[in-house]
Formats: sequence, structure tokens, C-alpha cells
Amino acid sequence: MSGERDVVRSTYLIETPHALGRAAEVMAGEQSTGTFVAVPGETDEVKARSAARIVGIEELEPVREPSLPGAKPPKEWDGLYRRGRVTLEFPMHNFGPSIPNLMATVAGNLYELQEFSGLRLLDLELPEAFCRRYRGPKFGVEGTRRLAGVLGRPIIGTIVKPSIGLTVEELRLLVRELADAGLDFIKDDELNASPTFAPIEDKVKAVMEEIERAADRTGKKVMYAFNITGDIDELKRRHDLVCAHGGTCIMVSIQSIGLAGLAHLNGYSELPIHGHRNQWGMMTRSPALGMEFAAYQKLCRLAGADHLHVNALDSKFYESNESVIRSVRALREPFAGGAHACMPVLSSGQSAATAERTYRQLGTYDLMNIAGGGIMAHPDGPAAGVRSMQQAWEAAIAGIPRETYAERHAELRRALETFSRSG
Repeated sequence: MSGERDVVRSTYLIETPHALGRAAEVMAGEQSTGTFVAVPGETDEVKARSAARIVGIEELEPVREPSLPGAKPPKEWDGLYRRGRVTLEFPMHNFGPSIPNLMATVAGNLYELQEFSGLRLLDLELPEAFCRRYRGPKFGVEGTRRLAGVLGRPIIGTIVKPSIGLTVEELRLLVRELADAGLDFIKDDELNASPTFAPIEDKVKAVMEEIERAADRTGKKVMYAFNITGDIDELKRRHDLVCAHGGTCIMVSIQSIGLAGLAHLNGYSELPIHGHRNQWGMMTRSPALGMEFAAYQKLCRLAGADHLHVNALDSKFYESNESVIRSVRALREPFAGGAHACMPVLSSGQSAATAERTYRQLGTYDLMNIAGGGIMAHPDGPAAGVRSMQQAWEAAIAGIPRETYAERHAELRRALETFSRSG
């Protein structure tokens, strides 16, 4: 599609005490030309130009109890809350190729309407004219692998722990140990950007000194994702600071800086952007509210995330393995003309004990496997933790049962003894 015919399609799961068709009409009107009452300016000409259209309604099983409070039933009501999938079509000229204004349209006041006891954005179909406005990831999977020097297996990494509280000199010693251990990747925790007791200027200098020293000894330069999350003016200063010290990755909390902030950063970034999705749970944990990852990840990729967190299989969080698998598959699907390749980041509760199942379920090693405790808490130390992760993935990719491989690899054996869960 091109020109005046460019449209965005949004698919929703809705729950309502009203007829599905009536509820869909309210959605379309509220988010385009209508309001709660007819106004003189809403002419046929205006509606023809800018009204949203209902292009699909799929009825699902109704329920008797509302998922969310606040819905007001019609006067004549049978006590059922009807559920269905509704697809709306919005003319792109209403908001232009702009993620902030797109969000006001497809996910604005809809969530507050009294006609609904549940509303969730499931997916977005974006026209080429919209996607052209955003460059998307500059590095993605291939560029990240090139900088990290890792081929044929996952990028294996860890998180600085404790998450917050280390002084610059304590962090220096930890990074020295981890760099010597042979890690591919280290990241700041989302809690740690520039605490007053360890300003980012001092942190970047100390960390890169240790990484460069280790590279001189081993020939391997660890990729470190510095958390540069901050106000808009701070992003540029912090990005430039990392570049000036020879860093190879930056990290931001996407919900904290916003999608527009991410796109702004991507406009000048010379480094891969590690996208952390903390706060995502408040947007998605209720199955009747928020949005699905299928829609969210498209916006993050357009805005420039090179890596994006997806939780992990058998993690410490609430998300099911099936949901994680769908998220990884969504990130691997071609989007916006086949570009915008984004690397899934599996983190939370990871160790050598999770590698085999992860590879079997996902069928790919084009990912980052980030283990905090699974590396740092290995009984023989972080270096053994790193080797155990490498050995676990070697076995998984080769199709060798991990217990068999562990017979000849002590680090893997010790990790399985420590981290394997019964059942």
C-alpha cells in the first residue's frame, strides 16, 4: 500500500458486557473521529478521510465474571461478558510515521473506556511507509556476533551481581575475574546506571581498563553492556563516554526512556543497543490488559533495539515456557522487508542445566544466554561457571545428552549437581 491508502491494522482481545459489534464501534470511534456524542464537525467527509474501520470480529467463549473492574453493562443485559478478537484499521495519515502518535491511536484511551472489562493489544500490521521512517537495529545478530567474536554457538554472558552496591574498585575486581574467565558478554543490571557512589564516568573507565588488559593477555575482548539509561540529554553524553573508552555495547531500559528515546539514541549510536524490558510485567502480566510481545517487539525493533530480553525457559519469573518460545520466534520472524534482525536475550534462572532444553525447544543458538547466579555461584568459581555453560551448549548443539558430556567435563558435572532441578 502507498500514499493515502496506507493503513495500520491493530488486533485486540476484548471483553465487554456489550455486544461485540457495539464495543468495536466504540473503539473505532474513540480512537479516530468519534466521541461519546455526535459533534457537528464529524461530517461524512471527515469520517471518510479519517475514521477507523472495523475489519474483523471473531467471537470467543463468554464469561460470567469480569476480568477487570469498572465496566458498565447496558440497561438490558444478560449477565455475560462477551469476549472476542477485534481488528481495526486506522488510516496512517491520521498520525503519520510516528511511533509516539501511533501508540496514542492504537493503545491510548481504549484501556479506560467503561464499555470494557478487558482489552489487550495482540498484534500490529504496519505498512512499509511507516517502517521506512525508522532505521531499526544497526547491528542485530550478525553485527553483535562480529563485535563479540562468537560464531556457531550462543553468546554467553552474565550480569554484574550484586545488582547494585558495588564501588568502582569492587566492580573493577569483579570484571577482572569475569574477563579472565573467558566470558563473551557482561551487562550492568537495570538497577545500576550511574549511582552517586559509583558515577558512570568512573565506572566506564575502570571496567574498560580491565577489559582491555584481559584482551591484551587473551586476545578476547569481552563485550560489556553499560547501562546508560537516563534523561534524553544524558543518553548522548553517556553513549559518547562509552565510545571514547573503547566500549562495544550500551544498554537502556526501554520503558524508562520510551520508544521515542530509543529511536533518538539509535539515530546517533555507534554501538549495539541492548534493550532491557524491565517494567514489561506491568504492561502484560494480566491476560486481559496491556499488550502482547508480538506487538511490542515490532516497535522495539523499529526504534533500534539490537538485543531484546525475552525472559527464559524455566526461569524465576511467572512467564510460561510457551510464552517465551513465542517471543523468541516473533523476534526471529522477518519484519519490515526482512531487515531489523534482533537478538533474543534469555535471562533469569539460567545455568548449564537449562541449555539442553532451551536448544531443543527453540531450535536456534542465535541468542544471548545470560546467567547470573548460574555462573557466579558455580561451586568452583565464575571461570568454571563460564566453562560449564560453554560445555552445556556444546553438548546440546552436538546432540549429546548433558549427563554423558558431563562424564568428561568436570565443570558441567558440578554445575548439573548444583543447579539441576528435580522433576
